[in-house]
Amino acid sequence: MTIVRILASLSLAAGLFAGSPASAQFFLKSPDFHGAPVIGTEPELGMPLPGATPDELRAGLVWNLRAALNVAALQCDFAPMLLTVDNYNAMLKDHSAELKSSLDTLNAYFGRTNKTKAAGQAAFDRFGTRTYSAFSSVAAQFGFCQTASKIGREVVFAPRGQLGDVAINYMRELRNSLIPYGEQQFPRAFYSRTYLFLPDFQPSCWRKERYSVSYCGDPDKKKKKRR
Repeated sequence: MTIVRILASLSLAAGLFAGSPASAQFFLKSPDFHGAPVIGTEPELGMPLPGATPDELRAGLVWNLRAALNVAALQCDFAPMLLTVDNYNAMLKDHSAELKSSLDTLNAYFGRTNKTKAAGQAAFDRFGTRTYSAFSSVAAQFGFCQTASKIGREVVFAPRGQLGDVAINYMRELRNSLIPYGEQQFPRAFYSRTYLFLPDFQPSCWRKERYSVSYCGDPDKKKKKRR
């Protein structure tokens, strides 16, 4: 093979590898956390918003998505190839208008559903604190971080004004990823118990450097009896 062909082959290989984005793979086969789209009233998704309008429910989902990616940026940077920090910062920049609109909508909701402005602000603060805390994960960190990285890419490539659509389509998957799961290629460990039976090493059991069955018994028969 000529030098030109070798260089051409190396260039082609480099191009193929460059075209594939790096990602962190914690399992041979990762858990499947996929879920159906949501509307925001599902009780398992987070803090409830009783009496909320569709726009307010959408705003709540956007805020849940923001909280999840924020927690991922803090908890998942041990694996920089997940890009959780970059994805979060890109969301703040590219979807700033929708994030602000969602914040205003939620503030209006809590102001409407509480008797005073102070009570509404306190209720919103509780909502925000509990929403963020709900995404904190230790036992399920690998699954959550992988999922947050994937959904972060969806956020980055979502057109402006469609952050709520990403939240609707992926919020259940994000919540599912908080359930601890391990390796799915070999979900259970199989153990084979093996007994090792050695002959008796007492000097009386040996005659001319050979084990004497007549004196100390047959180890193979002992093994079969034990089983």
